[in-house]
Amino acid sequence: MTCNQKGLMQVRPLQLCKVPVSDRNSVLDQCLSVSLLNFSKQKMKYQSGLDQIPAVLLKISAPVIANPVATLINESLATGYIPKLWKTARVVPIHKSGDSTLVSNYRPISLLPVMSKIWEKCVYTQLCDYYQYWNYLTPDQSGFRPNHSTTIALLKVCSDIQAGMEQGNLTGAIFLDFVKAFDTVDHGILLEKLKNSGIGDRTLTWFQSYVSDRSQYVSISGSSSLPLPVTCGVPQGSILGPLLFTIFINDLPNVCKASTVHMYADDTVIYTSKPNLPQLEAVLQEQFTEVEKWIKHNKLFLNNDKTVTMLFGTKPKLHKLQNPHLCVGTKSNGTLTTVTSLKYLGMWLDPNLSFGPHIEKLSSKLCPVQKQILPEPRGKKADCTTNAYAGY
Repeated sequence: MTCNQKGLMQVRPLQLCKVPVSDRNSVLDQCLSVSLLNFSKQKMKYQSGLDQIPAVLLKISAPVIANPVATLINESLATGYIPKLWKTARVVPIHKSGDSTLVSNYRPISLLPVMSKIWEKCVYTQLCDYYQYWNYLTPDQSGFRPNHSTTIALLKVCSDIQAGMEQGNLTGAIFLDFVKAFDTVDHGILLEKLKNSGIGDRTLTWFQSYVSDRSQYVSISGSSSLPLPVTCGVPQGSILGPLLFTIFINDLPNVCKASTVHMYADDTVIYTSKPNLPQLEAVLQEQFTEVEKWIKHNKLFLNNDKTVTMLFGTKPKLHKLQNPHLCVGTKSNGTLTTVTSLKYLGMWLDPNLSFGPHIEKLSSKLCPVQKQILPEPRGKKADCTTNAYAGY
């Protein structure tokens, strides 16, 4: 381990298998990479966790404390132990809007000790490099990944639907709505999936310590509640949390062999194209049944009231149908609701992909704003419009 005056420190590499395999005995655990952390280049804020140490303080004192911090992180990785203080979150409620006496009008912000963010960043960098090197993560996931975005996810889904229309097919889609997906991740299942992805035993012990014995308390107006244990879910406000959730849900597309799945974090859509409605409903029903089994096996929960279906096709194709609705049943003997418009990743979709509803809703929001920033002088409508166009 080395450290220079700028706060550059070398951190112990994780123990990772060379390839992800099911037979753990046939592969030797070995180090994959070396992670370097530079305090002076990190974005630092003044918020603090339970330890009351603001991040900016570590940035200022980096030349002095980088060496001891590296020692702490290396000890943690070597022993597989994380101090309980680093796993305690301070939850600060932030008022969104509406009645300030209603709890539902507050957004909880989870603040972890800044030290935990530092070693999480070290582990996160190595883990990302490992999964990227072995191309382990499914290409059907656009959330929390470099060079991916909601735009990429929308383009993928809309392009596939449009391709089905051009072939004269109908496309049926099921938009899944998980109930608090990040907060209900089962730790035992998560650790098993980390093991199956090639994580070495020593590093797996570290992750076991990372997810266990966590707690959180609420801090508001100078008062704090008693801490309560967090027994499931990925840590909110953490750096590793989104990546761990991505690993947890990574195998969902494997159960949908007759359809396409695309995910942005937990926003998941399942879709397929068929020449006629009966074939389409049969395939979607089979796929949704498999998804329900996967959800039950992984101890997640689906909101059947908000999980909806949507039927896509050209206007002539849909017009020929007597009942342009999809009939997809649930394990509770219910039927998923079919909608004719849906907001997916910020974009309003319609059955013909004309994007008319999206344009209308966007225009209704922009018109009041336009009048505020661009008042129209009396008798100068043409000049005002010309100036606005030229200015844009």
